[in-house]
Amino acid sequence: MDELTQNYQLLNRELAADDPWRLDGNPFEQKRYGQMLRLSLAEGSITHALEVGCAAGAFTEKLAPHCQRLTVIDVVPQAIARARRRMKEPPHISWTVSDVQQFSPDERFDLIVVAEVLYYVGEIADMRAAVRNLVRMLAPGGHLVFGSARDANCRRWGHAAGAETVIAMLNETLIEVERLECRGESVNEDCLLARFRNPVSGSL
Repeated sequence: MDELTQNYQLLNRELAADDPWRLDGNPFEQKRYGQMLRLSLAEGSITHALEVGCAAGAFTEKLAPHCQRLTVIDVVPQAIARARRRMKEPPHISWTVSDVQQFSPDERFDLIVVAEVLYYVGEIADMRAAVRNLVRMLAPGGHLVFGSARDANCRRWGHAAGAETVIAMLNETLIEVERLECRGESVNEDCLLARFRNPVSGSL
């Protein structure tokens, strides 16, 4: 069984819980979501946002009221189903079951939020491919909010890399505007959040 299949099965098992990853009940997660929302709203109103990886919809619920349109993707159908039930199908949200490396919409987004997702995609080359696709989907002048557990924790969990590695990749084509640390009581509750801007001039 390859790593990607193992990660997919892991996500399915974790999503079967009532509160997967304690996203609703954990003070650390609430703090992380608050910081992510602040970064997401730093430029004011959002015309069209993309959320990559919705889990059970805990952050979707916070972001959606601030977006004229919101596109939500997740590789796990169960995650999309749970988030849709939670959100009660507001008309300005569209839902797609898709891998972040394969998702290829016609339009670009003025905000992309991708948190605790990329370490699941596989090896470093897979992460780089996902980053390239995210950058391609970001409108000129648009912003990308990224969050992840740090490299050390991700590797301890069996993944190829985490926050520091992906932030370095994003900095190759985007401009890092702000970076935050978010820590909780557990050694596992230690992540980096960063906001990036797509340069207005030139094509990436």
